[in-house]
Amino acid sequence: MIAGGIFAYIVYSTFFTPNTSFNNEEAYVYIGSNDSFADVKEQMEPLLTDVATFEKAAERKGYTVNIRGGKYRITKDMTNNDIINNLRVNNIPVKVSFNNQENTASLAGRIATQIEADSLSLLEAFNDNEYLVQNGFNQENKLSLYIPNSYEFFWDTSAKEFRERMLKEYHRFWNEDRLAKAKARNMTPSEVVSLAAIVQKETAKVDERPRVAGVYLNRLKSGMLLQADPTVIYAIKKETGNYDTIIKRVLYRDLEMDSPYNTYKYAGVPPGPITMPDITAIDAVLNPEKHNYYYFVANVEDFGYHMFAEDMAQHNRNKAQYIRWLNEQKINR
Repeated sequence: MIAGGIFAYIVYSTFFTPNTSFNNEEAYVYIGSNDSFADVKEQMEPLLTDVATFEKAAERKGYTVNIRGGKYRITKDMTNNDIINNLRVNNIPVKVSFNNQENTASLAGRIATQIEADSLSLLEAFNDNEYLVQNGFNQENKLSLYIPNSYEFFWDTSAKEFRERMLKEYHRFWNEDRLAKAKARNMTPSEVVSLAAIVQKETAKVDERPRVAGVYLNRLKSGMLLQADPTVIYAIKKETGNYDTIIKRVLYRDLEMDSPYNTYKYAGVPPGPITMPDITAIDAVLNPEKHNYYYFVANVEDFGYHMFAEDMAQHNRNKAQYIRWLNEQKINR
């Protein structure tokens, strides 16, 4: 009876006694896809009162040879039995969000901070030419595959798994209604995204985006060049490879740059998006404001918004106010 009592006590203390040492209500553990039990134990050690009993319980329950990657929640006063059961089956989804990236390198860096996949493996997956061609993309428009939003993923998602999920989200986003609206404007989804990227760069005001989109669509319809300053800025960044360059003022010499992204030289939308546009910008292109405006310039009396004009004479008057303001602010570049 004494031996049985001792055995029962050992079992109880090993499996059913609270074994957490942190004061917060919960803590999180991130287990890699290739982690061993030694890696798990190293992460768990600061959270446990007694590491030895945790290891014994893990061995008894077969967890030491059945590690599963993911993000797991450990709550205060959990027992070893509870902890191990949690680490077996309760992989918690994480929220992954991204927007406004200008290239796949910055996108990879952003995603790598939120899931297990590292930026190098993500970038390799994003730039995989064979995969892009198979799915109707190319090296110029590949950024348009990724629709900015917040998504749920398991933390141990691989780079290729992330890419596959994004392809599904892309096709879900481009439903029959959006495809029909793009077709009505003789545009492909990638062309819509490329134009939406310009709209996004031109105005941060969501309520103004349909009007700005209407301007560019009017220009396309009439055969005009888009003449969008943000495309020139992007061309400079792409040429130098420095996407952190800050350019507040486009100079006349910049307009001569020979790049397919320079819409002062090349007709139509650029071959790819100059940034990752918000859904609001994409929908602005698909649902533009109908008007007769062909020109716009920043409104120095209502910052963030623009003054619109139907003809060059009115636009030049509006532009003069903006140039005067730039000079007063001594903004030369």
